[in-house]
Amino acid sequence: MERLWMGTTSVEAADKDGWVVSITPSGGWLPACIAGHTGVGMSQRMQSFVLDETLNPFNVVEPGKRPRVTLTPSLALKEGKPFLSFAVQGGDTQDQNLLQFFLNMVEFGMTVQQATEAANINSNQLWLSLGGTKSEDRKPRPGQLLLQSATKEEVRNELKKMGYILSFTERSSGPINAIYFDWKHGSFWGGSSNHGEDYGIGW
Repeated sequence: MERLWMGTTSVEAADKDGWVVSITPSGGWLPACIAGHTGVGMSQRMQSFVLDETLNPFNVVEPGKRPRVTLTPSLALKEGKPFLSFAVQGGDTQDQNLLQFFLNMVEFGMTVQQATEAANINSNQLWLSLGGTKSEDRKPRPGQLLLQSATKEEVRNELKKMGYILSFTERSSGPINAIYFDWKHGSFWGGSSNHGEDYGIGW
């Protein structure tokens, strides 16, 4: 049951008046607190920042730098109107997974549900911002890719030809949730992957 009370979640919401939000709260475990009497939750997401650049040279807290966090709630607009509200859970793979989701819709013509469920690729060719207890755990692993088990054989073969070392898992992404705004027909389309406790509600 502990997993139900810890970690990241995401919420995509929209209403008939055009209000839309994309939210990815995370880091709410102790010692998180509320900022004074504002009701605003202050997570301890700075757990992924460092003071010693030998631990992670790209996530140092110092003047002139903006340390990286993994949270990526996203809104895409088209012709000044909301086109997509989308988010995912999953640490350092969030940007990768959401970009692939977005391209599956705008470049490859998938519906929002198809795009949330599509097989994706994760790269560890960057310094990780979460996980591990020493710098070795977070170092880049060039040439290594994690693929969803459903990845087609021809894709696997092409990546191997390029020299990548492949590993596979049934779940290569956290739960992706999204709303697509179909202005032509005056409707919203919801999409939720099957990678966690994610679902859509409409009324």
